[in-house]
Amino acid sequence: MKVLCTNGVKSVTATLIPDVERAIGLAVDVDYASTNMLVDKIVGGETGDLAVLSAEAIDGLIASGVLQKGSRVDLAKSSIGVAIRRGAVAPDVSTVAALKAALLAAKSVLYSKTGISGVYTPKLFEKLGIAEQIAPKAKNPSSGTVGEALARGEAEIALQQISELLPIAGIKVIAPLPAEVQLTTIFSAGIFTAAVEPRAARMLIEQLTTNAARPLYIDKGLEPAF
Repeated sequence: MKVLCTNGVKSVTATLIPDVERAIGLAVDVDYASTNMLVDKIVGGETGDLAVLSAEAIDGLIASGVLQKGSRVDLAKSSIGVAIRRGAVAPDVSTVAALKAALLAAKSVLYSKTGISGVYTPKLFEKLGIAEQIAPKAKNPSSGTVGEALARGEAEIALQQISELLPIAGIKVIAPLPAEVQLTTIFSAGIFTAAVEPRAARMLIEQLTTNAARPLYIDKGLEPAF
């Protein structure tokens, strides 16, 4: 069984999939990447059994016939957070004004090159009216994820999906973005029209949406959407 899964819910699916493999008696091959990267692969012809992407991407692939009509199931809501290296002094980011001041005061600001937060962050800088001031010190990771690059000391402060930051050792998520400038993303699952193992895909969705799974989503920085 093949799954194309966004990094936004990797911490949850990676935990639950071994149980699903034992239940269905099949190995689950998972391709993890950003939603945008996975959509590009799918549009380029890659297929599988189950896609776990942003709800918007799932709807688009259903509309184009790549995913089965009516197969969308919402899994989780995800927010963007602010992180620093563990041990560093945490700035106040509790209000829009405080966030703006913290970003301007930082010597360097890190955000994703791809993915939902990567697309949104430059827009956030524009909303805050600091795009020009931030441009010389805003950067993408030299390699790996935003959290990994932050832990290596590539920047003082980072913006990324909270669920992607939490698993990284050596960093600390200090707060979500203030509500006025927050971007909440719904991650959903959809079954490929050409799925070889549609039954297994449905079983995986069931495991991802049980009441028993809800605490896991919360622990991983996500809000269950089911």
